[in-house]
Amino acid sequence: MAAAKPNPLDMNNPLKPNSKMHRRSRSGCFTCRLRRKKCDEGKPMCKACRHLGLQCEYKRPMWWSNTEQRRQQKEVVKNIIRHTKLNEKTEKMMSLGGADTPPTLSHSVPTSDTYSDILDRTRAASVESPHSLSFDVVDHIHPPMMHYPGYAAALPPPNLFSPYDVDVKTERQTFVNDVPTRRDSSMSTFSTFQPPPFATFAPSGLMDAWPVTEEPEQVTPAEWELPVTTDVGYFDVHPPPPPPTTTTRQAVMIDIDEADRPLLDHFLNHVLRLIFPVFELNQPGMARDGLVLPALETNRCYLHVALSVAARHWKSLECDPSRSEELHNDFSRHQVAAVREVCGALERDTDHAAPLEATLAMIMFQCAVGRPDDALPAIAWHQHFQVVSDLVHRLDLCAIVDPQHQQQQSGPDAPSFNMALTSWIDILGATMHGRSPVFAHHYREKHLVGTSSGLCELMGCDDRIMYLISEMACLEGLKREGMDDISLCEHVRGLGLRVGETEPGPGAVDYPYSATGALRPRQLARNMTAIFRFAARIYLCSLIPGYHPSQANIVDLLTNLAETLEFIPGGPDGYDQCLVWPYLIAGSAAVEGSSFRRIFQNRLDRLGDEQIMSGSFGRMVRLLEEVWHENELAGGQVHVHWRDVMQQRGWDDLLI
Repeated sequence: MAAAKPNPLDMNNPLKPNSKMHRRSRSGCFTCRLRRKKCDEGKPMCKACRHLGLQCEYKRPMWWSNTEQRRQQKEVVKNIIRHTKLNEKTEKMMSLGGADTPPTLSHSVPTSDTYSDILDRTRAASVESPHSLSFDVVDHIHPPMMHYPGYAAALPPPNLFSPYDVDVKTERQTFVNDVPTRRDSSMSTFSTFQPPPFATFAPSGLMDAWPVTEEPEQVTPAEWELPVTTDVGYFDVHPPPPPPTTTTRQAVMIDIDEADRPLLDHFLNHVLRLIFPVFELNQPGMARDGLVLPALETNRCYLHVALSVAARHWKSLECDPSRSEELHNDFSRHQVAAVREVCGALERDTDHAAPLEATLAMIMFQCAVGRPDDALPAIAWHQHFQVVSDLVHRLDLCAIVDPQHQQQQSGPDAPSFNMALTSWIDILGATMHGRSPVFAHHYREKHLVGTSSGLCELMGCDDRIMYLISEMACLEGLKREGMDDISLCEHVRGLGLRVGETEPGPGAVDYPYSATGALRPRQLARNMTAIFRFAARIYLCSLIPGYHPSQANIVDLLTNLAETLEFIPGGPDGYDQCLVWPYLIAGSAAVEGSSFRRIFQNRLDRLGDEQIMSGSFGRMVRLLEEVWHENELAGGQVHVHWRDVMQQRGWDDLLI
């Protein structure tokens, strides 16, 4: 008789395996939870994310609560993993095949974190404009071959050569009248493949290394995107400096008195870096070597403006009363000389470009320096702008350029740098006084045609948002002139729809750093544009009759703007000074206890005292403190407008 087989379902069966209840951990990173993989919960990055080159997030990300965004994030993660696995497979094949490392790069170690596909290095600039904010990260990681019809037959098969890293050290020495004034040094890291002889597969110039801006702070890594600067020569400025492959000696002959040389050195070493941070990020060295130094050499009025600004900035840092008085006199002397030079140029009515350049500097440079309470005699910015508008008309800088022609050309057909700076001052300056911009019709035509003014490359905000802010300023001007409420609300609704048309797809706002810690200019522009878009919506809603900051839609806009600030680099080397106008609009609508006030104060704590109370940023902080104080005194019953506070205090500042 055969023995009965034990029943595996019997609880008393000794052969039944010993099973234990598995308790799921809820403290793993969200990337592993999205992949449904076990997480070792390592900090700051778990082992799985570090090995696969993924972004390890322990803080709840914005895409987690949305099903569609979670699905898109999962596809991005899959592409990165596929990319990393393909890289590892290539390394293994090349090691079996005996491929040698290039002798000049034998010190480099290939890593999946700094992997870069060879097609990224040969992307044609005309395929997708680097100035566009619609750049797709996934397409950048895996660009379709049809994007390169001219080079598809000549390019080698992808993943054929082993990857390696290249460290490029850039040193730049500036000389003024053969006297060294400043020495800059930076290190950039590039990732690429071991190529065959260059001439066998690509035309000359396609594999040139593009500069990478390094961030010294430890940052949360994001998916790989090669940091690409905008095309050199995008504006009609002087030629860019030589490629950063060797030490560059920038010799500039500036006719200046020996007594003023310390002011010039102070301007070059301490003031210049504060003026155009976004433009410097997009085109490293262009603001200094392509704009300012040639202007200092050839434009006497511009030189006096720079020296007066240097004296004002130096005075804000000086503690010695005697030295402070001397700097006060230097400021007044050079400011008077600059105004005299501009008036002389206007009377001669010959060279209009030089006085325009200097007058714009009088406006813009003052926004970067000076304490709110320095009590220095300064001409109001809008009085300078009257001269600017007249010179712009004389130079005919408002000509509309066909967008396709503009994208392919540089020089005379490229956007004018002076006109881009004029547009920025004109649009945001109009909101200071509640009137229409001087060149509002020009911006409206450019918006309809789809032509860029270079505002995104210069200041970080998409041109379309700036054009719509111009329309909002026009609408506020009509409201102050007596437009009826029904027409006003209809225009507000129409502009709201236009702003909605500029909204990007999910995932457009992201950490602006690549996997190597390099700052990505295009991603930073997307994030800054999102900040300006939220501020523009708040500004538009403030025009509606019966507006109050406690309304639900305003609270939601402020919350979204505060959350987006997480993606803007902060601290002494951050970009808070580029967001003066959004901070003003959002801060004036933030009630006590709001998330915006808390996050704004945290960002102020990360800045030094010098930056908090310097330039337009310091004047904006002072104004917000007064606005909050006045609204607290009013008890929340009546909202006190920031412009009313400025008029009561006698402040006439340009807060941009």
